[in-house]
Amino acid sequence: MPAAPSSVGMARRDVRESLTEWGIDPETRDNAILVTSELVTNALTHTASEWIVCRVHIAEERLHVEVEDQHRGWSLPAQRRPGPDDQGGRGLLLVGALSSDWGVRDTADGSGRIVWAVLPSKGGDTVSTGSPATVTMARPIPHSAEGSLSDGTTAHS
Repeated sequence: MPAAPSSVGMARRDVRESLTEWGIDPETRDNAILVTSELVTNALTHTASEWIVCRVHIAEERLHVEVEDQHRGWSLPAQRRPGPDDQGGRGLLLVGALSSDWGVRDTADGSGRIVWAVLPSKGGDTVSTGSPATVTMARPIPHSAEGSLSDGTTAHS
């Protein structure tokens, strides 16, 4: 498996290919690619995961992006207000601006977290492929960090 930075590019490519195949409008597709990039980057930067799972699917006529990691970092993902000279800290601001809703929840077995975002389409609040569609990209990613997250689920709109 390539180093963590190349995993972000692979996730972007996989999402782009899937959403293009599904016929998702270009603006929604591009927004989903950027959201995917930010969520995968955060998972790599702030967790000690050996792997992540990136999922995109359509449910209730809305496009969902999910990134699952296997480690709990120090705190729940949250938007912050970086200073003008800060080199980072804008990822979740972008996610919030591009999505109609986003949040975080524990995995069903409690072994990690899933950060998710719901994206509206260019023409309104719905997207459709004409049939159910889901793509899951699981790639082992060597990475190390330390920390643990407090329990709980958070959503942001």
